[in-house]
Amino acid sequence: MPKVSVIIPNYNHALYLEQRIETVFNQSWQDFEVIILDDCSTDNSRDIIERYRTHQKIKHIVYNDVNSGSTFKQWDKGIELCAGEFIWIAESDDWCEPFFLNEVMSGMLGDSNCVLGYCQSICIENDNKIKWQSYYEYIGNCIEGKSFIERHMLTNNAIFNASMAVWKREIFLKVSKEYMDYHYCGDWLFWIEVSRHGNVFVSGKLLNYFRKHKQDVSGLAIQSGQNFIEELTMFVLIYERKWISYGNLLESLKSEYVPYKAVARNLNSATRKRIEALFFTIPYAKSDLRSHYFSFYSKYAIRKIIKMVGLVN
Repeated sequence: MPKVSVIIPNYNHALYLEQRIETVFNQSWQDFEVIILDDCSTDNSRDIIERYRTHQKIKHIVYNDVNSGSTFKQWDKGIELCAGEFIWIAESDDWCEPFFLNEVMSGMLGDSNCVLGYCQSICIENDNKIKWQSYYEYIGNCIEGKSFIERHMLTNNAIFNASMAVWKREIFLKVSKEYMDYHYCGDWLFWIEVSRHGNVFVSGKLLNYFRKHKQDVSGLAIQSGQNFIEELTMFVLIYERKWISYGNLLESLKSEYVPYKAVARNLNSATRKRIEALFFTIPYAKSDLRSHYFSFYSKYAIRKIIKMVGLVN
């Protein structure tokens, strides 16, 4: 039985698919199987995939007859075919360094209570220009799950790209399927649920590369306001289940409130009402958030005035 099952879910990424597959096969850690899923691609992805059919690492190749419409449905389908103790979802338009698996697996296997591990990532634009990169202050360490959620998963999603993470397959049976109801932040909720079941290994090494497309899911979600709806729904959900405190929730809501106010005028009235209802679901949140908003812009306005009179750069 392989230690790691690598799932490569693909949809119309023929341009990047060979690089993705090759960087999986070329890992220094070789105890893995590969499952390739194609979600009814309309480009020449199938031609590229078929080149690897006889490769010794390939366990399954599955082509959908109809597009599933959901990345998370493909995750679920791939996991059902896995035999490994650990799972790595290697998204088809990403790639990685050859030491990725060795780094993350070594860190996870060093702690019997570790259920999730990830490295740092570099965001690449279409012309292969580095847009930004993530950062962690240590070369690598394990964090207790609850602490990890509070420190790294509330004001932002530290595991923003599935390809940067590996996790224990047995935990999947303990995670609800609610993450599949989300189009934008289902992975965020998934990582939070996984983290509740053990420790998390974080590597500070930059070993994963992911591409940011102009028409990617997150960009479209922000334009429509769907990102606020889904993220706020998630925060309220995990608060109501007592996974986080009110203080944790408030910090999460604050991280969303100022960005929301900046784009609110561009959203239709029905979307604004829905978002604001989510912000103010919890008692006292309304006054706390408005106080935060006033404080934020008061500081901003004061600094702007000082800058205008030349007292600061």
